[in-house]
Amino acid sequence: MSQAVTQGAKIARHEMPCQDPRERIHNFNEVALGYTAEMAHAEATRCLQCKKPLCRSGCPVDIAIPEFIRQVVLGDIDEASRIIHTASSLPAVCGRVCPQEKQCEGKCILGKKGSPVAIGRLERFVADHASAEKTPEIRRVGRRVACIGSGPSSVTCAGYLARLGVDVTVFEGLHEAGGVLIYGIPAFRLPKDVVARELDSLRAMGVDIRLNYVGGRTVTVQGLLDEGYDAVFLGVGAGLPYFLNVANENAIGVFSANEYLTRVNLGRAHSFPDYDTPVCPGKHVTVFGAGNVAMDAARTALRLGAESVHVVYRRTRAEMPARGEEIEHALEEGMQLLELSAPLNFITDENSQLTGVRLQRMELGEPDASGRRRPRPVPGSEFEIETDLAIVALGTRPNPLLLGATPELDLNEKGYIKVDENGETSIPNVYAGGDIVTGAATVILAMGAGRRAAQSIAKKLGIEE
Repeated sequence: MSQAVTQGAKIARHEMPCQDPRERIHNFNEVALGYTAEMAHAEATRCLQCKKPLCRSGCPVDIAIPEFIRQVVLGDIDEASRIIHTASSLPAVCGRVCPQEKQCEGKCILGKKGSPVAIGRLERFVADHASAEKTPEIRRVGRRVACIGSGPSSVTCAGYLARLGVDVTVFEGLHEAGGVLIYGIPAFRLPKDVVARELDSLRAMGVDIRLNYVGGRTVTVQGLLDEGYDAVFLGVGAGLPYFLNVANENAIGVFSANEYLTRVNLGRAHSFPDYDTPVCPGKHVTVFGAGNVAMDAARTALRLGAESVHVVYRRTRAEMPARGEEIEHALEEGMQLLELSAPLNFITDENSQLTGVRLQRMELGEPDASGRRRPRPVPGSEFEIETDLAIVALGTRPNPLLLGATPELDLNEKGYIKVDENGETSIPNVYAGGDIVTGAATVILAMGAGRRAAQSIAKKLGIEE
């Protein structure tokens, strides 16, 4: 380990200022407040400017990380923004919700002996403080591409191609664009005006975003090809939820996390009565699952006035897939974690209204295929907790609407779209990326898939970068 690394590791990482838990639990304002200019400069100076930057190899969209950080040190935030935008269409989003600790920051050499450079926080700072990016002069190339869905993979594909002069149309099934960024992630983690700002930059480049077009119903793959689109990108996500398959799961008061978060985020149920879209608040809420979506649901329930929120997980906190930061924030806000517990059945009254859930204690046995120790029930350990609202956050699978209307698409054994190394499906000139290909994953991985597909589309259409 070089002396520079050793010295750099001794400089403390600058923590992100946050709302006090006692205050934020009563609002949907963003929890993390962002770096000041002084904090950003000080953190950027920790970067060693490695000749072979491992951080960049950990970025799914290949941002020139040392280069943009160098511009932060020099105080040229607009140039830092320009560098980021050559690779990413959503820097303000990625700086907030991407798991940098497993990607770029996870590769940072300073992390070997201390704390890695806070790359995500610096990306957010740049995105939030740069001057509005001037729309580049774009020469139209006479090619048309359609994207179905307006989530991270589609908007990344659209942005990349639009910069090359392609006429891109994005078809979104809901009444707001943004996909999971709008309906899935709460405003206290990702403010909606941040998403709107990123989408406006796409529109400024000529991307046509059309709302209320449902893939497989009001717009089809073959229909778009017949209309003369040169290529079609499918970025529809995987929004059909899994459930527990236990008794009384159809009781009044049991929600999928998809429905619950969509009602609150897209329907603005958290702003009732300003928006006339209330959601069942729940006094005693139980969330099943341990990923970021489960944390989002638990923290949302607390903000809607729940007296208690339990998160039930079959394993221990050490195995939870949610980001450590999200778990910490949830615990600070009052979430209670029921580790090594699994549901047996829901309990209802005579009107099929949820009143509780029966659980069983678990213990960890031998590792399973994922490498994690497999949970197994402890005999005679059943117990009950009071619950009037249950939220199931166990992941998602493909929605059959578009897939059923496009039988020519080859699917894998789990029902996801098969693609080659370029993102192309079994239908020529039809590409796919994001959760509809990989299953539920991260925003940045979906963006990486959208970028690879866009590069392949551009090459196939003979468009020079």
